[in-house]
Amino acid sequence: MNEMDPSTDIRSHVLKLRRLGIETHQETMIYMRQDCHVCRSEGFSAQARIAVRARGRSIVATLGRITSELLAPGEASLSESAWRLLAVTDGDEVHVAHAPPVESLGHVRAKIYGRQLDETAMLGIVGDIVAGRYADVHLAAFITACSGQRLGQNEVLALTRAMVAAGRRLEWGNRLVADKHCVGGLPGNRTTPIVVAIAATCGLTIPKTSSRAITSPAGTADTMETLAPVDLDVTAMRRVVEKEGGCIVWGGAVDLSPADDILIRIERALDLDSEGQLVASVLSKKIAVGATHVILDLPVGPTAKVRSDDDADRLSVVLGETALAAGLSVRILRTDGTQPVGRGIGPALEARDVVSVLQNAADAPRDLLRRSVALAGHLLELLGRAPGGTGIDMAEKSILDGSAWRKLQAICVAQGGLREPPTAAYLHPIEASTRGRVVEIDNRLLARIAKFAGAPGAKAAGVLLHAAVGQRVDVNEPLYTIHAESRGELEYALDYITAHRDAVRVASDR
Repeated sequence: MNEMDPSTDIRSHVLKLRRLGIETHQETMIYMRQDCHVCRSEGFSAQARIAVRARGRSIVATLGRITSELLAPGEASLSESAWRLLAVTDGDEVHVAHAPPVESLGHVRAKIYGRQLDETAMLGIVGDIVAGRYADVHLAAFITACSGQRLGQNEVLALTRAMVAAGRRLEWGNRLVADKHCVGGLPGNRTTPIVVAIAATCGLTIPKTSSRAITSPAGTADTMETLAPVDLDVTAMRRVVEKEGGCIVWGGAVDLSPADDILIRIERALDLDSEGQLVASVLSKKIAVGATHVILDLPVGPTAKVRSDDDADRLSVVLGETALAAGLSVRILRTDGTQPVGRGIGPALEARDVVSVLQNAADAPRDLLRRSVALAGHLLELLGRAPGGTGIDMAEKSILDGSAWRKLQAICVAQGGLREPPTAAYLHPIEASTRGRVVEIDNRLLARIAKFAGAPGAKAAGVLLHAAVGQRVDVNEPLYTIHAESRGELEYALDYITAHRDAVRVASDR
């Protein structure tokens, strides 16, 4: 979206808006009757890109043509995302015209053919993306052109800076500001709420913005949303941080690196993660939130996002060099990515794991506890809060004395109120067909099963894991339980499992 000069001489037509309540997530759409005089006089075809202007604002929207009487002659409607961007109401008038050419698409085409993009090109692309000038097909082309290792080091830095420049940037005075991030690919690895609670308890400033799921069954924002509101604006976010030392909010609500959330939506649809865009995504959000010191969790395993030590080495170099050039102090921790962390896979199930760890419950998942205090401990040392080698002990103490749990409760209250995570109506255990030892857990298959069960959209849906690699199981002993909010989603997950029985592989004793 951009401001448009009211004196513009672009030829346009006026239509009256009627709200139909069509939700297209972030895609901006405009709807006109097929026999609309504007469609006929301008030759607008379905899927045409249309410049839409109202109240001094403008967007570019994709045209959907209606063949029924849903709209009257002279009326148009918008997708809900377009209503929000233009800040219009039912009955307002809009000016429509052919959209001007998007010059930065030339850079995208150049990248498809292998040309290196400089900072000017990246600024143009990202600026047009945030302004809503790219259709989904254009976004998909850009993401695909940059996928794999197609972005060089200079391009990653240019993309990072462009993503920061396209949004707001928070300032915290002269304070050192902490942050952490996991590159992902490991189901249940919900360390962020625990690390934030520990860090804030120990006196660090940690304004944590998190994403919703891209290709996983839950992002940190999805999980945190089952405990407290996460759609805070910048003012509310700053108020929470000033009061409690930290927060856990959805990054898409605070206009920090806004291109990231747009690209994530397309990456989710493509089921694609680009290494260069991953680095730009992670670091741009850290820079935009005002972080000075960052801990990066890099799980490595055959079914994690980073599959080998060679891949981890390469990604660590790109992350480290880009962070250094951008002025961030970063410590990268390579962690075990061979199996999920904790037991829950899905927003509410992961939230219950987080709470059990912070409450120091007897049945809390020990692997989630160990990983969380390790990350928090390194963060405390990186910012000088704990002497070298003592950070883990300081982090663990905040769990044992209950102060970290009290801090997370206080953060939840400050963000709008502590909630009880929902529970699923339908449960179905998947049992071992043989007696033996668990030798492998496929992170990707388990994540897919949780998504078929409804996660992350259905907050209570997912998978509750009962077995771990190396554990012995008996015949008919549950390996994991599917949680679903509807019978249809449960059946959908079970149909997938029929063809993929080895999400948890047991080596028989026979």
